Amino acid sequence: LQYNSASCFACGLENPSGLRLRFYDNGRDQVFAHFTLDPQHAGYPGIAHGGIVAAILDEVGGRTVMIGDPNRFFVTAHMDLRYRHPVPVNVPLDATGSLLKRRARRTQAHAEIFTDVMGILAEADILFTDIPSKRLDSEQALQNIGWRLYD
Repeated sequence: LQYNSASCFACGLENPSGLRLRFYDNGRDQVFAHFTLDPQHAGYPGIAHGGIVAAILDEVGGRTVMIGDPNRFFVTAHMDLRYRHPVPVNVPLDATGSLLKRRARRTQAHAEIFTDVMGILAEADILFTDIPSKRLDSEQALQNIGWRLYD
């Protein structure tokens, strides 16, 4: 289980408007999430809004940066996203993030949303840049965002 924040739109478990995604990693190079989108996340009836899909891919891909270092924070520098099929709401979905390349301050990852039945629904190749550690390295800064392991 990876850390979550209190208020992040994607992973904030205390954000009433958020997705409240929980992430798990294999300790090496992959991150996983299992979730179901609500009708409030639809752009068209029954179909998730493209921005919601992009946010999920961004977050699950970015979580590869944190494997082994939960306090390594980042921003998205570039995302090449492909919508293959409509992403349904009210259907159990899976997302994976795979670490492709890690350098000193930059990480490349691949992310997918899929189901066993429908296959890959959306995917992205993403480049992340680390936030300088001095911006979020204090205990107070981490407390301010509610960064912790939730049960």
